[in-house]
Amino acid sequence: MKDKNIDIRYDHNLEEQKKSKLEIEMKRGKKEVFNLDQLKSGGYIRQRQKDLFTVRLRCPGGRVPVEKLKKIAEAASKYSKRDYVHISVRQSIEIPYVDYKDFSQLSDELGEVGQKIASCGPRVRVPTACSGCEYNPNGLVDVQKLCQEIDQKYFGIQCNHKFKISLSGCPIDCFRTNEMDLGFQGAVEPIWDEDTCTGCRICGYACREGAITNDVQTGKPVIDRSKCLYCADCIRACPANSWKEGRKGLVVRVGGRHGRHPMNGAVIAVFLPEEKMGKVIEKVLEWYNKEGKDKGRVRIGDILRDKWTGFVDFIKPVLGDCAVKNPKKPEYIKIHSFQTGWML
Repeated sequence: MKDKNIDIRYDHNLEEQKKSKLEIEMKRGKKEVFNLDQLKSGGYIRQRQKDLFTVRLRCPGGRVPVEKLKKIAEAASKYSKRDYVHISVRQSIEIPYVDYKDFSQLSDELGEVGQKIASCGPRVRVPTACSGCEYNPNGLVDVQKLCQEIDQKYFGIQCNHKFKISLSGCPIDCFRTNEMDLGFQGAVEPIWDEDTCTGCRICGYACREGAITNDVQTGKPVIDRSKCLYCADCIRACPANSWKEGRKGLVVRVGGRHGRHPMNGAVIAVFLPEEKMGKVIEKVLEWYNKEGKDKGRVRIGDILRDKWTGFVDFIKPVLGDCAVKNPKKPEYIKIHSFQTGWML
């Protein structure tokens, strides 16, 4: 007996397990046979509803020109069987409920404005980033520019598993560089010029970390470098310009991830020059693919925990003077209090 108040839906994934291949027209006039895993790797993600897919679009840094956005909305209205798009946690626009028979037409129409389909699977994913220093008052580094460079040079490179890169323009770290396989965060070292200091104490009030205290008599600042996050709040607050920019660059973290068993990435460099970012990405990927060979689908953080010393020795020549001395390996974040076995 069926309760009219209960909507029971058949899970077509059970049926699709028997149908591992589909003949699909990805380009107009050209049909190819794909298995469902291949489709997911290409950015076409199978839904639980039969023959329907979510199409993930390539939106590096979450920056989508208005011209593209209009075309995406137009195409979604035409080819999706719902009246919305989904903005993923990693800034991608996803068009759900697309019939695989419409892939070719959808791709062609998006291509009119240069909008590309993203990808999933074991490869470098589309990088994510905040707005950086272009208009955000907290921004220290132009991470949008760096994000576009990463997307153009490294997107889609094959890996042992998914490989996510994220960039944050300042230590607020909105884009969770600590939870990515590789993360870059803007940082500026504050340098105090005593000769121009008026002892106004504003820098001490501006520092949220307690890294700056002011002398009771003179008001002159004393900085505790162990507490400094390199956020540059003191530099922006100083009315006399007595706090100035010293070293400026990127904090580099590796081995993080979120998900079922999240892990905090390890800080391996501070004040890395922007021009060295690409070399670091290349060497990390080189190490990951070498050490992960024949290990199956395993994230870089898990390999790093077993081979941390070897990785540190491998990457130090690239990091140079920016390398952190005796960096700690990535660490699991315990969110499942009832489960401990995987944290050994």
